[in-house]
Amino acid sequence: MISFGEPEGYDDRARPRSLRGRSRIAVVAACVVLGLGLIGGAVTGSWLSGESGEAGSDDTFATARDLWHSIPVDQLFPPTVEGQGAGPGGADRTWTRIAVAPDSGCQNAFDPLLRKALSTVGCARLLRATYTDATQSYVTTVGLLFTKADAAAMSALGKRFKDEGLDSRTDLMPRPYAAKDTVAAGFGTEQRASWTVSVLTDAPVVVYAVSGWADGRTVDPPQPAAEAMKSGATTAPAQAGLGNEAQGLADRVERGLRKTVSSPSEKPS
Repeated sequence: MISFGEPEGYDDRARPRSLRGRSRIAVVAACVVLGLGLIGGAVTGSWLSGESGEAGSDDTFATARDLWHSIPVDQLFPPTVEGQGAGPGGADRTWTRIAVAPDSGCQNAFDPLLRKALSTVGCARLLRATYTDATQSYVTTVGLLFTKADAAAMSALGKRFKDEGLDSRTDLMPRPYAAKDTVAAGFGTEQRASWTVSVLTDAPVVVYAVSGWADGRTVDPPQPAAEAMKSGATTAPAQAGLGNEAQGLADRVERGLRKTVSSPSEKPS
C-alpha cells in the first residue's frame, strides 16, 4: 500500500389499462435507461481514452484525489511496464522499475520556474518511480503530482501550458529521481535528455516523465519528447529514442491511473 509519505392494473373506472399504453411506457423507460447507459459509457470512454470533458468531472476528481494513499504502489507504478509499439519506428519497449521515491512534497522535484507554474494548483502529494529499459541503457523517472485544485483550476493550468508552450521549455523541466545503488544513481539534472509534462483537466493530477542515459553522460541541450519523437529529428535524444522513453512510460502510467479511477469498486489488495 502507498501509505506515504466506485397483476394487470386498472384505470379510475376499474377497467384494465391498455396494453398498448403500457408498452409505450415500457419503451420510453427502456430508451431512458439506454440513453443514460450510453451517456455513462461515453463519459467512461472519454476518461479511459484520455479525452477531457466536463461530464463526470466531479466523480473523477473525487475518486482520483485520494488515490495516492489508497492504491498499492504496484498498481500506480507496476514493477514491469510493457510498451507495445512505444519505441522509435513502432518498436516494442519493456521498462523495469528500479526504485520508488519516498513520499514527498514538490519542493525539490521541479526546476524553479516549473515549480512556480505548478503552484497555482498546489501540491497535495507527489509520487515518483524510476525505470530502466530492457538493456539498462536508459533511465526514466515518471511522476504523479496530485494537486489541491478543482476542475476549473486544472483546466486553466492546462490551457496555459498549451498556449504558452510551457511543456517544451528547458527551464521548466521536472527533475529525475536518482536512486542510490541502481543504474540511475548518476541520473541528475545535467543528465536529463528528454521529458514530457501532461496536465490532466479531468482529474487533479499532473503526469510527467524525464529520461536520460544510464551511463551518466550529460546532455546539452535536452529536448522535449514531442520534438524528439518527430520524424527526421537528428538530436542525440531523438536518435537514441529518449523522447519515446519519456512519452511512452508517461502514457502508460497515465492509462493505469485512468483505469484505476474508472474502477472504484476494485479494492486494493
